Amino acid sequence: MTPNAKNTVATVIPCLRYRDAPAAIDWLCDTFGFEKHAVYVNDNGTVAHAQLNFGNGMVMLGSADNDSEWGRLIKQPDEIGGAETQSAYVVVADADVVYQRAKAAGAVVMMDIKDEGYGGRGFSCRDLEGHLWSFGTYDPWK
Repeated sequence: MTPNAKNTVATVIPCLRYRDAPAAIDWLCDTFGFEKHAVYVNDNGTVAHAQLNFGNGMVMLGSADNDSEWGRLIKQPDEIGGAETQSAYVVVADADVVYQRAKAAGAVVMMDIKDEGYGGRGFSCRDLEGHLWSFGTYDPWK
């Protein structure tokens, strides 16, 4: 094991912010198959913290908040010309199934589905608030 890595399910967990986090949680679960692990809601209805599982992986997310210390470090894609400075890659069993679900849910496909020269099949799309996601069958562990 890598020194200082905790022996746990997943040691790297992407964190995202959404203006409408409750809608994003539902959309990510309905469209991509994430499952709610935990959702902590503030008194005003915003999401303080949520954890969504996908297999042995997870993403954490919350409501966009430009007033908090953490929130001031994060920009939404539409605040920086639609660009992303990072994105998540999700290993799936059947990229074509996820691709069809994403298109049906209104995801904007940025890189169409294709077979990759290094193995696997995948695509990249934007979610309902413009975050970039990549899904594919390439498994770097195999």
